[in-house]
Amino acid sequence: MARKAPRVDPGEDALEVTEPKRWAVGIPAVTHALRMGYDQMGVRRTALTLLKVNQKDGFDCPGCAWPEGDHRSKAEFCENGAKAVAEEATVRRVTREFFAAHPVGELAGRSDYWLGQQGRLTEPMYKPADSDTYAPVTWETAFDIIAQQLKALRSPDEAAFYTSGRTSNEAAYLYQLLVRQFGTNNLPDCSNMCHESSGSALTETIGVGKGSVHLDDLYCADLIFVVGQNPGTNHPRMLSALEMAKRRGARIVAVNPLPEAGLLRFKNPQNARGVAGGGTPLADRFLQIRLGGDQALFQALSRLLLDAEDAAPGTVLDHDFITAHTDGFEAYAEHLRTLDWDDVAEATGLAREAIEEAARDVLSARSVVVCWAMGLTQHKHSVPTIREVVNFLLLRGNIGRPGAGVCPVRGHSNVQGDRTMGIYEKPAPEFLDALRGEFGFDPPRHHGFDAVETIRAMGTGDVKVFFAMGGNFVSAAPDTAATERALRNCRLTVQVSTKLNRSHAVCGREALILPVLGRTERDRGPDGQDRFVTVEDSMGMVHASRGGLPPASPHLLSEPAVVCRLAHALFGPDDQVPWAAFEADYDTARDSIARVVPDFTDFNARVRQPGGFTLPHAPRDERYFPTRTGKANFTVNPLQVLRVPPGRLLLQTLRSHDQYNTTIYGLDDRYRGIHQGRRVVFVHPDDLAEHQITDGDLVDLVSEWQDGPERRAEAFRAVAYDTPRGCCAAYFPEANVLVPLDSVADISNTPTSKSIVVRLEPRAAARTDERPATPTGPLGPCGTQSM
Repeated sequence: MARKAPRVDPGEDALEVTEPKRWAVGIPAVTHALRMGYDQMGVRRTALTLLKVNQKDGFDCPGCAWPEGDHRSKAEFCENGAKAVAEEATVRRVTREFFAAHPVGELAGRSDYWLGQQGRLTEPMYKPADSDTYAPVTWETAFDIIAQQLKALRSPDEAAFYTSGRTSNEAAYLYQLLVRQFGTNNLPDCSNMCHESSGSALTETIGVGKGSVHLDDLYCADLIFVVGQNPGTNHPRMLSALEMAKRRGARIVAVNPLPEAGLLRFKNPQNARGVAGGGTPLADRFLQIRLGGDQALFQALSRLLLDAEDAAPGTVLDHDFITAHTDGFEAYAEHLRTLDWDDVAEATGLAREAIEEAARDVLSARSVVVCWAMGLTQHKHSVPTIREVVNFLLLRGNIGRPGAGVCPVRGHSNVQGDRTMGIYEKPAPEFLDALRGEFGFDPPRHHGFDAVETIRAMGTGDVKVFFAMGGNFVSAAPDTAATERALRNCRLTVQVSTKLNRSHAVCGREALILPVLGRTERDRGPDGQDRFVTVEDSMGMVHASRGGLPPASPHLLSEPAVVCRLAHALFGPDDQVPWAAFEADYDTARDSIARVVPDFTDFNARVRQPGGFTLPHAPRDERYFPTRTGKANFTVNPLQVLRVPPGRLLLQTLRSHDQYNTTIYGLDDRYRGIHQGRRVVFVHPDDLAEHQITDGDLVDLVSEWQDGPERRAEAFRAVAYDTPRGCCAAYFPEANVLVPLDSVADISNTPTSKSIVVRLEPRAAARTDERPATPTGPLGPCGTQSM
């Protein structure tokens, strides 16, 4: 049943602001989910599809990477998961007639929301260099175009191959194999822009760049920190896990600049208390921290633990664990004793008493889990911050035993699996050796480009072909204007996609759109039998995913098929890699994975077990830490205090509730009280008054970065909101234009989307160029004056 897609966005006059919610989910979430399902899919298709989400015989939700437990309900999905499914399983279609009617120049002027609402792509489309319009092309021609462009490059390093986190394990493995056989490690991925800081810090400190907990650990934890994360919007099924932990006696400390409704109170729609009752208050303590202050908070908590140990020797720290399993404690303890509480207060915006109360929670807890998301990973000092989280946990032995550990919560549903399969610009020599042993060619050993480096290389012409396996790179990347210029500078851009997005409209001189099957759809092999792919969730569980819907078009290929057929065009039919066999039978690809990727022995057999299998994690399973020292490493991290010049604010970008990463499901953020609009900036009322701005005024956001050009996001409505003084927030991708390409985290090179120095200009001032003066003196490396 086809439904008419919206053709226009509501104007700014449609935007409404109401009071933020003090609770999340409940019946309204169910209503919103079903309404979107009906609008996109119809009643019957909605019921058939949602009942298969996250089931052992169904498909993995294309939303977040939160794991499923052993005991699953009939409705194992959240509101945003239902929205993700509805967007993919929509009956709306983008046909050749649509592209004929909408040239690229017109599409580039449309919003991300409008583009996403048009529906599923149906056949390969090609935009020649001398045209502004996409036209249909055969698959064979599309692959020939790509192969010819790649072969014409002077070096394989003149191509970059991006990966979205929704790509299956099988597709990711084959994709990195193709890229390395071609001769480059230019494999940027979405991890570069989100959890790269987590991987960098965890690999250095505990030896494994992944979280160390399972759901059962959350359920039996005494204390759970939820830091820089909004599970009510970004990982709603996490709320059920936190509710279970609360019922079993856990305390929860929420650390975030904005109060988030889901952590205040959760109304679980699957039980009577959530439907008819008051729900469950989740956060026992809310620390409303200043942006970038998390490093100071965890140093302060650790210092208080050290002080408590000094007062009662042998009763606070886990000395047996520290002696047997860690390195560097003495240097770390010495550094902690120099902590300046005035710096802590300035960095965190918290009273010392509030931190001391949280420390008392820690002292009374036998087991502690720290969960975090991009609120910790997108600052210049993100890697030191996450090191401090590890330091804090090591002091009392809270890694490697039940109910305790590190829990970075990933966003994309298989972003962790893609990295496990080799999607990484800095591959380990052991992995490359295994590829060589399996396939007989010598993979390139030099490091490739990450996402930020790829944008720079496209801008300078050093990368001429950009190939994206999923995602919406234009809207996900920082410094929108620079990213758009870079992509338009390419000879060829290729987007492997299910739906229309902005990266199709901001493209190279030549451009291809290759439409593929989604998670919800059947993938039938040459024998007519349905096939499955696999994914890895945030907690290292690997399981199967089987779609059940008929494909949106008979012209769609699976992602593994796209890779294998491109390899055939690029390397020829006599290549030593059995590409045809990999395409015909995913079991063959999984057998190869089992021989190449550590811990995937008997992959085919184990993944066919209901619920799949758990990957080993040495720190969790054995208290073995495969670091350079052979132990978990305490680290010394000088405290970073972000000092913003007078008249400026520190901006973070964030998601609305009607959004998943760059996919905009709707124009509401009802938990924060925003309706029918997205161009808003949340500012503390006292900061608005200080800047002589009234709640509801239109302002331009202008970011300031060293000596470079200013970046401007125009016409945002100022909304008085409960944020820390000196901090503000706006939605991405609209605010990505403000994130300088060169403003990145140390070590991980992740864009600093959570700490951008901005000034607010009233629209009248912007029109007359009556702008506040730029502060004198150089700005620091994250746009701030640091100590």
